[in-house]
Amino acid sequence: MTKLNIEEIATKLDSPNSKDRLLALVSLREVSPEEAVPLIKKVLYDEILPVRSMAVFALGVKKTPECYPLLIELLKNDADYGIRADAAGALGYLQDIRAFEPLVRAFYEDDNWLVRFSAAVSLGNLQDERAKDLLLEALDSNEVILQQAAIAALGEIKAIEAVDSILRFAGSDDWLIRQRLAEALGNFNTAKSLSALKFLAKDSHPQVKEAANISLAKLEK
Repeated sequence: MTKLNIEEIATKLDSPNSKDRLLALVSLREVSPEEAVPLIKKVLYDEILPVRSMAVFALGVKKTPECYPLLIELLKNDADYGIRADAAGALGYLQDIRAFEPLVRAFYEDDNWLVRFSAAVSLGNLQDERAKDLLLEALDSNEVILQQAAIAALGEIKAIEAVDSILRFAGSDDWLIRQRLAEALGNFNTAKSLSALKFLAKDSHPQVKEAANISLAKLEK
């Protein structure tokens, strides 16, 4: 991107109109991480929450050495739970293994379910087997959304020992849980996984059926 275009984006990020600032952040998709991050930082503490949220997300996809400490600071200390959740999610996109411990702490210590959900999802994105015990605990959560995240993440880290634990959700009333299960089972080439996927391929919900058939095709390859 030309210097002129970068300057135009920088000008829009200083606009009093929040729509201009949001559009400027969208424009950063075509900008290199090294050029984008200084611009993202201009609105990282914007007064408008959607602008902040998009800026935090952008730090997850525009990876430079600055991004990790900025996201960790937001995850640990931001007063807004939505921003903490965004930071947890962005750390998953960064796929920096240093985020493992902070994400574990966020899962156990943050009092907001959305932050805990984002932390569980990101632990799956890190694909670190050390997350297995935490994710197995999350299966017993009273929050259905945490169960969904845990099932998906156990699939991401390919925790084959967890197959029996997640199979109990095959008859869940929540179709999203059944869909996450069908997706996760595609990572486990076992007789139990194949049997469960054949069962889910006959599910009453079309998205569960589709997920099961995709996983079956994946395993058959």
